[in-house]
Amino acid sequence: MSKRAERRRESRTASQGKSSSNLNWILGGVALLALLVVAWNLVSSLLDDAARQPVALEFASSQELLELAQGIERGNPDANVTIIEFADYQCPACQAFFQQTKPFLEMTYVEQGDARFVFYDFPLSDIHAHAFLAARAARCADDQDRYWDYHDRLFQMQASWASQSDPLSDFVNYAQELGLNQDAFRSCLRSDRHADVVTANQMLGEQLGVQGTPTVMVDTGSGNAVRVSDWTINGIRAVVDPVLGTGEGMEEGDAS
Repeated sequence: MSKRAERRRESRTASQGKSSSNLNWILGGVALLALLVVAWNLVSSLLDDAARQPVALEFASSQELLELAQGIERGNPDANVTIIEFADYQCPACQAFFQQTKPFLEMTYVEQGDARFVFYDFPLSDIHAHAFLAARAARCADDQDRYWDYHDRLFQMQASWASQSDPLSDFVNYAQELGLNQDAFRSCLRSDRHADVVTANQMLGEQLGVQGTPTVMVDTGSGNAVRVSDWTINGIRAVVDPVLGTGEGMEEGDAS
């Protein structure tokens, strides 16, 4: 073998050895990164004190429970008509109400100052594992005055986060997309903050006879909310329009 051929072989061998060394470094780096990700997830899970279920509450009377519960309102606070929704963020029917009925209510009544809209949490935790955490996430967004934006985002993305084994990171991402302070939001979500309010809302609904979601009630100024059995546009109009003098009277049995 000529010296030139021998030098070429030695050069190829050295090059292959260098490539193999570089590959080992890359594979080692990937393995280390994967290990760090696993370790971070483990540490995060250990530090995760996020309340995901209703908590124990003590109250001596229905009045005290009413004071503990806090609906989120929008619209004219002095309106004679109040439309109340008890809802679960993971509930498909609640998403349908959000998409189909709520925009009409806002455009026709709330934005015109004829009615106010009040949202109460009613997470069905037995069948919707992430509903309670979602309700708390919206309340954490409310700490930064972005409740309704976050409320809308949860329903818009319901199919995505509801299918996750743990949607906590999804909820943090939504906060980032909305421009919220992530550290403050994450700290709130990984605690039990607002768990008492969400629980009180659910218990209030139970006392009012709420069994499923969405449950829509209308208070036409009498102080007694009427449950609307048909929460479609026409069903709610049948209750609200007569009070505002903009429609036909409600037929007996249309609401219960």
